[in-house]
Amino acid sequence: MKLPAGLITAIGDARKILVLTGAGMSAESGVPTFRDAQSGLWAKFRPEDLATPEAFMDHPQTVWDWYAERRENVASVSPHAGHFALVEMERHFESLCLVTQNVDGLHQRAGSHEVIELHGNIMRTICSKTGKTIDNSWIQSHPGRPPASPHHRKGLARPGVVWFGESLPEYAMKRALVKIQECDLCFSIGTSTLVHPAASLPFVALDAGAVVIEVNPVRTSLSAMAHFSLQATAADALTTISAELADSS
Repeated sequence: MKLPAGLITAIGDARKILVLTGAGMSAESGVPTFRDAQSGLWAKFRPEDLATPEAFMDHPQTVWDWYAERRENVASVSPHAGHFALVEMERHFESLCLVTQNVDGLHQRAGSHEVIELHGNIMRTICSKTGKTIDNSWIQSHPGRPPASPHHRKGLARPGVVWFGESLPEYAMKRALVKIQECDLCFSIGTSTLVHPAASLPFVALDAGAVVIEVNPVRTSLSAMAHFSLQATAADALTTISAELADSS
C-alpha cells in the first residue's frame, strides 16, 4: 500500500510509541469478534447473557463451556504479519508499549515485549472468589465444568477476562494512562474507539500533543482527528510501515 506523505518521517522522529489494538487486529488471525463467536450451539445466546458474573453464578457450566470453545479457537490460530511487524518496529524506538483490548495473547506469542492487557487473557484461569491465578495442571487434574478453585472453598475456576459489569484491572489501566501521557506517537489499530475507557486513550494522546495514527479498514470517531488515518488492514499497513522504517534507518 502507498503511505501518506510525512508518515514515515513522523514515525521515525518519535522516541516513545504506544500502540492500542482492538478486535480488528485479532480478526485478521481468524479470532472471531465477540459477537461473531455466537454461532452453532451458541447462536441462541447473546454474548451479554454469557459474559457476566451473574451468568457465571447462575449457569457456571454453560459459561465455562462457551469459553472452552473460544479458548480452543484461540489456540488454533497464529499471529499474523501485522503482529510480527510490531515486533520488528520495536528496535527503532526507545520504547514501544502495546495496550490491547484483546484477550488472546497473540501479541506475546509474536514476541512483543511490553504488553498491557486491559481486558485480561482468555487462556488464563482465575478463582471466582479471590481472582488468584489457577494453574492449568490443577484444571487438568480436577473434574468439573468448571472445576472447584484451590484458593477458596466456595470458589470456582473461571476465565481470566473482564466481564460486563466488572472494572478493568486497576494496575493495567494506570500503566496505560502513564504510557499514553509519556508517548510522542500513538497508533490506534483495529479498534472502533467505542469501548471505554480504552477508547479514550488515543484522544488523551492527542490532548497531550502526541502524533496519532489510526489503522482501520473503516472510519471511526477518531478518523477525522487523527494526524494520519489509514483505511487498511493491520497486516497491510504495519508491514509496509515496518519495511519503510527499515529502509530509512
